[in-house]
Amino acid sequence: QVQVVESGGGLVQAGGSLRLSCAASGRTLSSYAMGWFRQAPGKEREFVAAINWSGDGTYYAESVKGRYTISRDNAKNTVYLQMNSLKPEDTAVYYCAVKYYRGSYYSDGKYDYWGQGTQVTVSS
Repeated sequence: QVQVVESGGGLVQAGGSLRLSCAASGRTLSSYAMGWFRQAPGKEREFVAAINWSGDGTYYAESVKGRYTISRDNAKNTVYLQMNSLKPEDTAVYYCAVKYYRGSYYSDGKYDYWGQGTQVTVSS
């Protein structure tokens, strides 16, 4: 079993920054991708960003491209999401997930383990 724990959420004013962290532990295997998704009230969960095992492949939703940066530290089994120029529409619960097998980085159905989520609130 793999445990996934997010941290770093909070309240920030529009234009501000936050950095989310996500640590995977337990029976972690090699070569897993990690991704971030978010879900705003009344909306479906949506893809935000993902990164492959080696870190040389990153993927972003159009809505966050240029503002968010995903990175990882495999020695710590941790992935980070640096969020800059935050907007009120970025307000959501952010979820981290681990993906072991082939499949689209953009589809939440391809991820195997999920965290409980961390709230990000951006005030206007």
